[in-house]
Amino acid sequence: MTATLDGRTALVTGASRGIGRAIAVALSGAGARVALLARHHDDLDKLVAELGGPAKAVAIPCDVTSATQVGIAVNVAITMLGHLDIVVNNAGGCRFMAPFRDTRLSGWDSSIRLNLDSVVNVCHAVADHLIARGRGSVINVSSTVAAAGLPRAAHYAAAKSAVISLTRTLAIEWAGYGIRVNALCPGWIATELSSPQRDNPQAEKELLAQVPMGRWGLADELAAPAVFLASDASSFMTGQSLVIDGGLSA
Repeated sequence: MTATLDGRTALVTGASRGIGRAIAVALSGAGARVALLARHHDDLDKLVAELGGPAKAVAIPCDVTSATQVGIAVNVAITMLGHLDIVVNNAGGCRFMAPFRDTRLSGWDSSIRLNLDSVVNVCHAVADHLIARGRGSVINVSSTVAAAGLPRAAHYAAAKSAVISLTRTLAIEWAGYGIRVNALCPGWIATELSSPQRDNPQAEKELLAQVPMGRWGLADELAAPAVFLASDASSFMTGQSLVIDGGLSA
C-alpha cells in the first residue's frame, strides 16, 4: 500500500503555523482536501491560497479550547468538505515554565485546556460522524515528554501524557467501527514553542547534547509520518505512539 490520500478529506487543528502547518501542507500534497482550524484567520487564508484555494483547502477560525466552537467548526468542515476521513489534533503549546509548587492553578487549568481538552473536544465532536462512516484515522500530536517528564512544565507533560492514554483508549473503543487512533510524539522541534531554548546558546547546547542526531528536528520531518498514519499504509496500526525525536528517547 502507498501513502496516498487522493479523494480523502482531513481536518487539522493548529494549522496556521509550525507542525500543524507542515502536516496540513503534506496531507494536501498527498491528495487530501483539508479543513484548516486555528484562531487567526489571516494566517489560515494565506495557507488556503498557498495550497490552491477553496478547491484544496478551507479556513475555519476556531478556538479549540471551546467545545462549543469546536462543535460548530466540525459541522462547518463536514458541510464544506462533504465528510471527514482524517482528523489531526495538533493544537497545543507550553506557554509558561515554572516549578510545580510555583504553578498557579489557573495556569495549570489553562494548559490542560489547550493541550488535552482541545483533543477531547475535537474527538467528541467527530465521533458520531466517523462511526457512521465506518472509517477514519485520528492522529493526536503528543510529545516525548509524555513518557519522560519535563521539569518546570508539569502541566504540559501531564497533558501530553493524558493524550497518549486517551489515544490508546479510543483506539480500543473505536477499532470495531473501522477507526484508527494513533499519536505522533515529536522531540525537540525547531518551532515557536522551542524558541526560548533555541535563543539561549547554553540551554541549546545542553539540550542538543542529549539528542544523538545532535540537532533540532524540523516541522517538515513530522509531515511524512503524519501522512503515513493518515493513509492505508498504516492500515493495521492503531493505539500506537510514533516517536520522532532524533534518538532522544533511545
